[in-house]
Amino acid sequence: MTFVTADRKAAFTGDALLIRGSGRTDFQQGDARKLYRSVHDKSSTLPDDAVIYPAHDYKGFSCSTVAEEKGLNPRLGGNKSEDEFVDIMANLGLAPPMRIDVAVPANLQVGLFDSDSRIERLHPRWAQVQRTPTGVPEVSTDWVAQHAGDDMNIVDVRELREITSGDLAGVVRGAENIPLGTLEEVVHTWDRRKPVVVICRSGGRSGRAALLLEHLGFHRVVLMRGCMLQWRRERRSVVAASRAA
Repeated sequence: MTFVTADRKAAFTGDALLIRGSGRTDFQQGDARKLYRSVHDKSSTLPDDAVIYPAHDYKGFSCSTVAEEKGLNPRLGGNKSEDEFVDIMANLGLAPPMRIDVAVPANLQVGLFDSDSRIERLHPRWAQVQRTPTGVPEVSTDWVAQHAGDDMNIVDVRELREITSGDLAGVVRGAENIPLGTLEEVVHTWDRRKPVVVICRSGGRSGRAALLLEHLGFHRVVLMRGCMLQWRRERRSVVAASRAA
C-alpha cells in the first residue's frame, strides 16, 4: 500500500517501492505481477519530482524521487517490462527470513497467532532478544560478555580508524572489523544459520546492519545494546580487531 499526500508531492510507499529496489514477492501471497502493476499504475503516475519515502532502507537513505526510481531502480526502472520484473524477482535467490512461515499468517490476523508455543517449538529462543521500536533485534552487553567465546560472528561495523585510535579504540573479544559499507559484500558466503552480533559506536550503523543481515536471510542476528559507548562505560575490556575488512 502507498499513501500519497493531497498535493501529490510525496508518497509513503511501504514495502512496495523501495529506494533502488522493491519489496520481496516470494513470501506467502506474494505476487510479482501485482506489485509491478501497482507501482507502474500508481506510484509512477505521480510527478517526477514527487518524493518517495519507503518503509525502510538498508543503506542509510531516507527518501528518493519518482524520477530517480524510474531511471535508476534496477528492478523497476529503465522501462523494464512486467515479464522482466517477474524474472528478476524469481531469481533473487534470497534466503527466507526466520519465522516467515508463521509471521505472515499472524500478521494477516492483526498479529494474533493461535499458539505462541508452536512458534517457540519451531524456532527455539537462542538469546534474550528484544526488539526496539524500530524493529532492530538487540541483546544486552552482559549477554555478549557471557557468550563472546561461543560459536558466533561478532562484527564491528565502524570504520578502521575508529577502532585503532580515539577514546573507543579496540573491539570486543573475537570481533571482526567489517565497515558497514562493505558488509553485504563480505557476508554473502557466510552460514546464515550462525549467530551474528553487530556493534558500532552507539547503535545507528549496527542497527542498519542488523536489519540488512535479516533481509539477507540471517536467522540469528542481534545488535549489542548501547554498543561500544555502553561497553566502555561499563569498563569492559577490549582487544585489537582479529581481522579488518
